[in-house]
Amino acid sequence: MKSFLRRVTVPLVALIVGVLPGLLVIEQASAVTKMTHSQAASIFSAAGITWSSSGGCSDWNNSTCTSFTNINDSTVYGARTLKQASGCAVNITGGTETGHASGTYSHRNGYKVDISKGTCVGNYIKNTFTRIANRGDGYPQWKAASGNIYCDEGNHWDITYYTCGC
Repeated sequence: MKSFLRRVTVPLVALIVGVLPGLLVIEQASAVTKMTHSQAASIFSAAGITWSSSGGCSDWNNSTCTSFTNINDSTVYGARTLKQASGCAVNITGGTETGHASGTYSHRNGYKVDISKGTCVGNYIKNTFTRIANRGDGYPQWKAASGNIYCDEGNHWDITYYTCGC
């Protein structure tokens, strides 16, 4: 019930970000809602999204596992949107488990997933989203209208979800 109330009331909060003559400009405050591994896995499964790990596990403290512990709901729903919009197979190979680069918009903080490369999903990303500058490490990136970033890291896609892209 607490989670439901948070999802309903938090979006109702607005922050005043500026006032123009005769016009009040507001921006919706965004809140990050975290999910358990089981919650996210259930949504992924229902959407036909698969996941795998080299260790065959989901322990978020083990870098050979693929965990969804503390993943953002916008990341879960963003991956689901990618699956539905593209019609492609989506297999998650990296979630919130330890071993990824740190940072505010990191795997560990729930903003990212890695997915397997495939012709279908690769063509969808490259043909649907806008090519932007390479990431600092040289990997090519594409940006969705939602602001989400799709980075081709060679052997997988590293996706940063700021929104669900719904």
